Amino acid sequence: MRLPGLVKGMWVTFTTMLKKPVTVNYPLEKEILVPRARGVIALDIANCTVCMLCARECPDWCIYIEGHKEEQPPSKPGGRPRARATLDRFAIDYALCMYCGICVEVCPFDALYWSPSHEYSEGDIGSMLHEMERLSDWMATVPEPPDLES
Repeated sequence: MRLPGLVKGMWVTFTTMLKKPVTVNYPLEKEILVPRARGVIALDIANCTVCMLCARECPDWCIYIEGHKEEQPPSKPGGRPRARATLDRFAIDYALCMYCGICVEVCPFDALYWSPSHEYSEGDIGSMLHEMERLSDWMATVPEPPDLES
């Protein structure tokens, strides 16, 4: 007879039923995220110089960048004109992205940031390609960096 084992199992089940659930009812209740949570990558268009380091270092090749050079007038009279790279397209395919953060770390001009927003799911996988307008909208959700220690 295995009655003691059955009673013990039923006792564990009964005590577990009385405990408060660990999970959160997601759409109705929002979980408080940790400060350094990785959600979506935000783009600061003004800081991007089209150096393409992020696209080259991305292990998934999910970053698409296009740009062109524009000639700027000389800053001083008699100077030579300068060529400046202008960003035409910056897109991240979140269907391919593995959220490793290499692109954010390698950007020398602080154009990419982690945003804690994680609610950007789509019904269609083709809609997971976020263009630079949508990526720049995420900049509003990027928290301020912590103060440096003195």
